[in-house]
Amino acid sequence: MASSMRSLFSDHSRYVESFRRFLITSTEHQCMQEFMDKKLPGIIARIGDKKSEIKILSIGGGAGEIDLQILSKVQAQYSGIHINNEVVEPSAEQIAKYKELVAKSSKLKNVKFAWHNETAAEYQNRMAEEKELQKWDFIHMVQVLYYVKDIPATLKFFHSLLATNAKILIIIVSGTSSWGKLWKKYGSRLPRDDLCLYITSTDLTQMLDKMGLQYDCYDFLSTMDISDCFIDGNENGDLLLDFLTETCHFNTTAPGDLRAEIVKDLQEPEFSIKKDGKVLFNNNLSFIVVEA
Repeated sequence: MASSMRSLFSDHSRYVESFRRFLITSTEHQCMQEFMDKKLPGIIARIGDKKSEIKILSIGGGAGEIDLQILSKVQAQYSGIHINNEVVEPSAEQIAKYKELVAKSSKLKNVKFAWHNETAAEYQNRMAEEKELQKWDFIHMVQVLYYVKDIPATLKFFHSLLATNAKILIIIVSGTSSWGKLWKKYGSRLPRDDLCLYITSTDLTQMLDKMGLQYDCYDFLSTMDISDCFIDGNENGDLLLDFLTETCHFNTTAPGDLRAEIVKDLQEPEFSIKKDGKVLFNNNLSFIVVEA
């Protein structure tokens, strides 16, 4: 591996911009919205039974777009009931955006918000010092388990926080997506970072089986338009390649042979489909619902 290659996570602003481009070119959020519309109402149907308040814990809530979608479904199910929504998010920048989003909404009058600027592990350590653990009716982790060092221990801890009829929702890339194939084939040749694990729903369901936890897994189709990745000097394509390889300035720092292999592979049917002149990378998502 060329020494000039470094992890995308070593340059925060580059990572944030490449992630923004990913959201623009992918159907990630539309896919999540489809799940919220089709499946979430049935999943949350009993979480608030005989309760005067519903407690929701968001792990890695980001800028809040998905959190507010979830809250709207809970509000529709339990009209007028008070909701306590706590958010654990390590990026102060994302929390600021989340607060802006909440301030703009007129539909959150019965929701009380609290934000904690910390990682899931820091939250876990802080809670371990409390005499009595706070119980939650719904815990969600959206695209967050890649950044957790010990996933089974994390799952065990958050599962222990579930109240009666409560559930955990985990959103993660599907084992049927092309992410796992890309990581498996090229992970050893790309700069690794302790911050991020290569994990898909296949790995996660195996862990849950081993732990003996009851869960349901739903797969939804999603794509990412990577057509710009094959246009030399295209800024959008460069940023998307950074995101795909988790490498900062991949196009200019990767060895020529590695770059050529990845660029060729990304256009193969194993990774992408070609439709209407576009190259669409398989970004399928899994929605795993763990029972109390």
